[in-house]
Amino acid sequence: MIMKKIIAAALLIVAFVTPSRAQFKFGLQAGLNLSSVSTKNFSDDINSRTGFFVGPTVKFTLPVIGIGFDASVLYDHREGNSKWGTVKAQSVQIPINLRYGFGLSNLTELFVFAGPQFGFVVEDGYWLDSFRTVSLNGSNYSANIGIGATFLNHFQAKFNYNIALSDTGEFTIKSDYNAPSKSAGSFKINTWQISVAYFF
Repeated sequence: MIMKKIIAAALLIVAFVTPSRAQFKFGLQAGLNLSSVSTKNFSDDINSRTGFFVGPTVKFTLPVIGIGFDASVLYDHREGNSKWGTVKAQSVQIPINLRYGFGLSNLTELFVFAGPQFGFVVEDGYWLDSFRTVSLNGSNYSANIGIGATFLNHFQAKFNYNIALSDTGEFTIKSDYNAPSKSAGSFKINTWQISVAYFF
């Protein structure tokens, strides 16, 4: 609810600022995921693994007041490692962030950002071993909070934490080959992310 009010207020500000003051830029973004898999009703530990993400990004800024938005469409790969095999999630992630920046010079800006992220899984599930499977939810919802910097008006670096607000999927298990699968617990993937982008 608070996030909706912030975004609504920012949109009103955008509406009253002349277009000549606004800046719209398109770019490409890539980065690394360090994922932490948290489980519910599943006893085995899952260790962090490194993944990646890549895709197009845009940003819209109002230099006079320092407020802006950025949005991306990213192919995202996340992993965790258990004794049964690798837990992974491949998805298309769409982060939409409200950002506030302040310039250190004409060529350098620091900014903070936060916002929702919407994910759409590109695979249904897979086997961990002969009896255990991972079933992935078709969509998921998360939130970002982080900091970043822009250099030379084209280069950007960001560091953020992506917090899962919905389950990423669940584990299922069979007692033998002929038995039906039963739920063995659900999981969420929270992720530290570092990225770089180039804006044209």
